[in-house]
Amino acid sequence: MMLSLDQIHTEPPPTPKELDWAEQGFLPPLSPLRCAWRRDVPLDCKISPEDAQARAWTAYYYDLLQCTLQQEGLPETIDLTKEPRAGFGPSDITICILGSPTSYLSVLLEGGNQCPGNMLLCLSPAWLSKVPSESRPGESSLLVFKAVTFDLGGRTTLEEFAPPRRVTYFTGYFGPSKVQGQSAAELARDLDCPTGGSGELARLLEDKLLTRQLMDQQAKVTVPPSLAFTFKRPLPLRSVTEEQHVRMVELSGREGQDNLLQEEISAFLQSGAMESYDQVVVKPSGWRWNGAQAMSFHAKSEQSCVLQAVLMLLETLEEEESILLEAFIPTARVVWPSPSDTNTSSYNTSSQPNLAVRICAVVCRSRKDQPLLSKVICGVGRADKPLKHQTTVPQTLESSLLQLGLKDKAQIAAIYAQIKQKAEAAMKALMDMEAGLSAEQRGGRHAQTDVIGVDFLLSSEEQMLQLVTLEMNSQLCLEACSVFESMGRAVRAPAGEVARPLVETMLRRAQCHLMEGKHILVIGAGGVSKKFVWEAARDYGLKIHLVESDPNHFASQLVQTFIHYDSTDHKKDEEHAQRLLELVQERGLRLDGCLSYWDDCMVLTALVCEGLGLRCSSPMAMKVAKQKSRTHMHLLRRRKEETRWPSAALYAVPCCHLESHADVERAASHISFPGVMKLEYGAGAVGVKLVEDAQQCHLHFDKISRDLQDDSDHPGIGLGWGNTMLLMEYVSGTEHDVDLVIYEGRMLGAFVSDNGPTRVPNFTETAACMPTCLPPDREAQLIRAAYQCCLGCGLTDGVFNVELKLTEAGPKLIEINPRMGGFYLRDWIQEIYGVDIMLASVMVACGIAPQLPAHSSPRTHLVGVMCLVSQHLEALKSTASLETLQALHERGVIRLNLLDDELVSSEYEEPYCNVACSSSSRREACLKLLGICQVLGIDSPRYPVAHFLSHFK
Repeated sequence: MMLSLDQIHTEPPPTPKELDWAEQGFLPPLSPLRCAWRRDVPLDCKISPEDAQARAWTAYYYDLLQCTLQQEGLPETIDLTKEPRAGFGPSDITICILGSPTSYLSVLLEGGNQCPGNMLLCLSPAWLSKVPSESRPGESSLLVFKAVTFDLGGRTTLEEFAPPRRVTYFTGYFGPSKVQGQSAAELARDLDCPTGGSGELARLLEDKLLTRQLMDQQAKVTVPPSLAFTFKRPLPLRSVTEEQHVRMVELSGREGQDNLLQEEISAFLQSGAMESYDQVVVKPSGWRWNGAQAMSFHAKSEQSCVLQAVLMLLETLEEEESILLEAFIPTARVVWPSPSDTNTSSYNTSSQPNLAVRICAVVCRSRKDQPLLSKVICGVGRADKPLKHQTTVPQTLESSLLQLGLKDKAQIAAIYAQIKQKAEAAMKALMDMEAGLSAEQRGGRHAQTDVIGVDFLLSSEEQMLQLVTLEMNSQLCLEACSVFESMGRAVRAPAGEVARPLVETMLRRAQCHLMEGKHILVIGAGGVSKKFVWEAARDYGLKIHLVESDPNHFASQLVQTFIHYDSTDHKKDEEHAQRLLELVQERGLRLDGCLSYWDDCMVLTALVCEGLGLRCSSPMAMKVAKQKSRTHMHLLRRRKEETRWPSAALYAVPCCHLESHADVERAASHISFPGVMKLEYGAGAVGVKLVEDAQQCHLHFDKISRDLQDDSDHPGIGLGWGNTMLLMEYVSGTEHDVDLVIYEGRMLGAFVSDNGPTRVPNFTETAACMPTCLPPDREAQLIRAAYQCCLGCGLTDGVFNVELKLTEAGPKLIEINPRMGGFYLRDWIQEIYGVDIMLASVMVACGIAPQLPAHSSPRTHLVGVMCLVSQHLEALKSTASLETLQALHERGVIRLNLLDDELVSSEYEEPYCNVACSSSSRREACLKLLGICQVLGIDSPRYPVAHFLSHFK
């Protein structure tokens, strides 16, 4: 609740009987509107019949949902219960919410758009059932038999499920409630799937003393000076004891406390912290009091009245509850416009009421347990009346500050930045506290708070606006923000802002739950640059069975099973695949998926998947994509077969396969120069060169044939497939990577990055940035080109990296890497968009469609440069040593991706590492990176970083 200057009343606190909702029979209010929808829909659940009161509440919530949909301009819910839906298995995502439709409407609508058909609203606990978990002894699985399903565009259906759907994420209102709170809390306890809270966590979140202590002592945000009297405080709540602005006094009992109370109250009211305040507030703390009108306001000078108010509350105090005595914070005064700013001739400022402003912030738990502010709104009302969430009309922060006479955009931005910092600090303090609790104290192994509201009061001190943090809440701010977005739809304002981060968290946790414990066969370990795969697999709970040619590979100690098998000669992949199938059978491995992150092993992986009946693109598609000239020729040959426009052949480039000098001579007569020569199966730009004529082609062919003959000459660049080459026409333009997630031929996600000018004549990568600098239409061209080229080659399932150039006439294909993007790409995509393409690749391999954010806005801009041993050896041994780079990474100054572990220079080299900087703007990220490169010695006349970054405008 927001406090304002003139809210002075002294209503006696309610009695325990008034608070004990469980002992009373509550019937719902009348239908919210005259029914304009069908009411003869079957709301009972056959497996769990309800009594008359429960049926009345279910019918009320159904009417409330229809009323809300009607007000949103959305169609009525369609009843499909006559034909129960089947076909849902344990690998399907099912996000279930049990609660009031109005509280979660924005979440449900956004969830329906991001994961159509998988966002479910249960209007009654009877629609759900707990059963013992098959995989986790001592835990339970939650099954849903009936629900309202949300789909694209706000369409809803009432459905029954036979067999029932298994819930993969559950949330609802877990606090005290007249009807469903206890049921939601009981259903959530000890589930084997993630939950967005629990009854146990809700009790802590609704404890105003605890959350105020957390905000004061852990988050270090300004709170009102407070004195608290507690009675038998439980251990988790006692751990926060350091006194700053909140003093806590533990009482030994309810009787005989008058002298102690009087001494503490007197000392508090006369303390320096209370010097600038005139009034105080007395109120109870504890989730039993949530929503109760039990606070009273008093002048600071009336110590006897304050003592009596405390004593009255003490009579009803139960264990774990507290009494809060806090400073009454005066609100910032509104500066009303002068008569010249109005059209009213009889303008009288004395007749204008004083207004109070309450600021409401919603904070979500995002990736890697980082708090993320998703929305800020305000409520403005008369200061002489109670100002609550439900009694104000929500509006923007900008509008509210304008009412205070604050028009400067820089000041408004500074206030928003303060709100963001304080709200996220409050959420971080709560998350840290929860992390220290046992599974039993949290209400289950997977229970955590995923969203909170933080209420601020806009006060003023010495003519300066000041933010005072009042309290956290579990649902009120979320509901207020939902109302705000609902109002905005009338003027076509963007929707989903408040719910999008929460829905992304729900989906991420649900997908991680689905993948936990999956058995995955990974073929080929790769090098140091793939180390993140094994770390991520551990974090996701994946059981990795690794096949690797090197018996001493470091990854052998990081996986569930290590199978040493030499497959370096990839010309024999059919034989290797047969032998690997036998090894899998001999070891009795029951696999859920099979994949590879290593270029050389993609065809072998497809053959093994085919033998095991696991999802993967076909071996033929992998062969087409693996051989570079074959990719282009295949697409060019499909020109006459394709009826779609534009055809994928538009993106292919003329090229010729080279196995001999005769091939080189023929190619030189067909290909326009300048051209590019490269290894057919190469990787990392090793052996790539710009050639101007046939003579240069013959010379380079000789050199590669001599220097790079087999895998022992340069492991990991495709020489296990041979050292044949190709000649293709040189394509001018800017270079880009497109990383695609494709499932059953459908593109589920696409991420575009830009490359800086390469170092000719060998085309080694220098710099990159993400998100792309391109305008949306040009970005769309690249995505469509990459997608069509993949489908044209038959790549229908997997995560693929497509390299293209954007010419003045449109995109041109360079090559397709039929595996997840390498180097820094996985890390950058995860940081910028919150999407882990490594997890997406595993999900596709397991036959599970990844649910990626539908319209995820970039959270930051990343710009990075490659470090090469040939150019940076001196710096990498001194100013830019690995220890220095790792220290800067830990401090958040740079983002480091280590790509090799040896400082060895060679003619055919690959990058040693990538150093990047992030910022809210691309320009600032470039400036930061350039400055750091100059300090570290990465920038030099031979390696001009400013030039490499010049494309990123």
